[in-house]
Amino acid sequence: MQLISPEKIFRGNSAWLNALPHIKKISKFPLVLGRSSSTNNLRQKICKDLRDNDFNMYSSNLQFDCCYEDIERIKTLILQNNCDSIIATGGGKVLDAGKYLADSLSIPVITIPLSASTCACWTALSNIYSKDGQFIEDVELKSCPKILVLDHNFIKTAPKKTLASGIADALAKWYESSLTSSMVQDGLVQQAIQISRVLRDQLLIDGESAYECQAVQNASWCNVVEGCALTAGLIGGIGGKKCRTAAAHALHNGITQIISTEKPLHGEIVGVGILLQLKLEETKNNNKLANQSLKQLLVLMKKLNLPTTIAELGINVYENNNLQKIAEFTCRDKSEIHFLPFEVNKQDIVETILNFEKHKIKSS
Repeated sequence: MQLISPEKIFRGNSAWLNALPHIKKISKFPLVLGRSSSTNNLRQKICKDLRDNDFNMYSSNLQFDCCYEDIERIKTLILQNNCDSIIATGGGKVLDAGKYLADSLSIPVITIPLSASTCACWTALSNIYSKDGQFIEDVELKSCPKILVLDHNFIKTAPKKTLASGIADALAKWYESSLTSSMVQDGLVQQAIQISRVLRDQLLIDGESAYECQAVQNASWCNVVEGCALTAGLIGGIGGKKCRTAAAHALHNGITQIISTEKPLHGEIVGVGILLQLKLEETKNNNKLANQSLKQLLVLMKKLNLPTTIAELGINVYENNNLQKIAEFTCRDKSEIHFLPFEVNKQDIVETILNFEKHKIKSS
């Protein structure tokens, strides 16, 4: 069975107000879930609108990332108050936690992304982390969100770096799926790969304009936001697991095992993972075009002020056995690195990262 999309999607400048009557049909006692203090004003507006529309709502915030400790604490609160839905408002970690909670309690979840940093608002997946932000596992859920609300007026208030992070995460759809699934005969998978190619082209063309001018009047910004939050999720829904993750995300998961003082965003780490994946393709798969793709991508990443090395993520790979820890987690048995059409081992990861950090990867 494939879980392709949310049941209902509202997008645009009035998406939240348009969604309210539909939310009311499925919920009377929602729990509004959030986390960041920077989005508190938006959550207060959402809560006020719910109260004004006669919802009996409760609210709670994550204390950490999407971790089992937070999930169990909030699950108790939901059960104590007989909440009949979860309205998850925030970035990817909040949305993933809301989806996981709703799935485990068999109640509907409404996702309201407050940035375009990931496609978590769309998917039937939750990434679970430790309290310190170390990736543990991804959990497949029984359904996509019941309702997705992508309100442009909410998204435009997010910091620019969240959009840059979302662009990097969405670009990974092409770089990963075209490598892992190009020989798959399934028509839907091939169509998903082609959608990821169109999305890549759009992000390469419009990404800088969207980043420089975050305004609902800017067509580039609107298209990029919806590409990162919606189209990227659709690609995974149509194409299945191999159209979601491969080396870039496997490397992300490995890199998160090292605690960084910079607290980089998901897509910022994935972006570095794409660069490393392209270098692996060049050295391990004799892909002559990989270096050209890498240079093209570096140009955009630098315009978006994205990190382009692990050091820029706030991690020193030369201390505390960090390099070996990254390589071991990246190459663990269940890792997406094994979706690659060529063999990669821990020593390959170590050597690639060492060359990478010595700035042997250049944009020209």
